[in-house]
Amino acid sequence: MLIESTNSVLTIKEQCSLIELNLSSYYYQPLGITEEGLELMAKIDRIYTKTPFYGIREITEELRRHGDIYNHKRIGRLMHLIGIQAVTPKRNLSKPNKDHLVYPHLLRDVQITATNQVWSTNITYLPIYKGYAYLVAVIDWFSKFVLSWELSTGLDVYFCLEALDRALRQGLQDYFYFYNY
Repeated sequence: MLIESTNSVLTIKEQCSLIELNLSSYYYQPLGITEEGLELMAKIDRIYTKTPFYGIREITEELRRHGDIYNHKRIGRLMHLIGIQAVTPKRNLSKPNKDHLVYPHLLRDVQITATNQVWSTNITYLPIYKGYAYLVAVIDWFSKFVLSWELSTGLDVYFCLEALDRALRQGLQDYFYFYNY
């Protein structure tokens, strides 16, 4: 975006040096995920769905039992790309760090008696044809009404913020329309 290929005053190399960008980075084209990678991600997802407590090494072993030999580093990278990890207790989880602040659970003794009193959000991934999609939803706890949702092919913060912004802007209007209709 900062480099103008049609600039008649500065060459691309000069523009790259001005913003301290390697010339090779300017011309780099990412390869993307191959068909084999998508198939492997689908296999990993099937194994993970059956055994969510399996980590990188167990999923690698399960693939080897079925005749697919892959390096555990590749399996770990694809699991990270999908957004999954083993559901197991982590070491020393019950020992708090003395330097960390302890925040109270603010909803522990709250009786939820009205709409728009408490909202929550959740993000989940969905396997789709040739990849994965990520779904975020903002929900009202009292009515269980979905105030807004967004779907994205990448796990970034922007689609989450967009869903929250829409919920804040239109949440009350949608709710009253739905229940007064």
